[in-house]
Amino acid sequence: MKVIAFNGSPNKDGNTSLLINHTLRVIEREGIKTELIQIGGKKINPCTACWKCFENQDQRCVQEADMVNDCIEKMIEADAIIIATPTYFAGVSPEIKAFMDRTFFVAKANGDFFRQKLGAGIAAQRRAGAVCAVDTINHFFSISGMFTAGSRYWNLAMGLKPGDVETDEEGIDTMRQLGENIAWFVKKTHKK
Repeated sequence: MKVIAFNGSPNKDGNTSLLINHTLRVIEREGIKTELIQIGGKKINPCTACWKCFENQDQRCVQEADMVNDCIEKMIEADAIIIATPTYFAGVSPEIKAFMDRTFFVAKANGDFFRQKLGAGIAAQRRAGAVCAVDTINHFFSISGMFTAGSRYWNLAMGLKPGDVETDEEGIDTMRQLGENIAWFVKKTHKK
């Protein structure tokens, strides 16, 4: 059993990372392996709509200059996928957008290999807009044929400076309950 998380914030140790880690700690306590991969701040090329993934059908994007193909391999192996982002103008970070576009297209070209996996979107916000960012991530999961994990509220927390989300008690509790829900689902559906 494995859950993989992608941090779309360029601040490797910022609020988005803190939220992910609150969720992953709960999952790990349930005996499920986790991995956190830093996407934000890395060069992630956008999809060029070349359709080569449909021609090649090798579970890879034809673009080899970035980390997307390595991430796709890890996503295929995972039971659940967490995509987390800071809120950029009520949306996701540019790296997460490019990442979702490319991984979706490759999955679609290769028999929908994300189908029936669990997905969870997480967003950190200063004041507002995170519901839209989480919704964007959830659209990725939905169109990929995945199930979506929720919590006691939207999967978000508020904070401006690194560490500020730690003062959002409801947001942190939301992340913990999200971890509980993900762990429950993974244990119930894991194919041995």
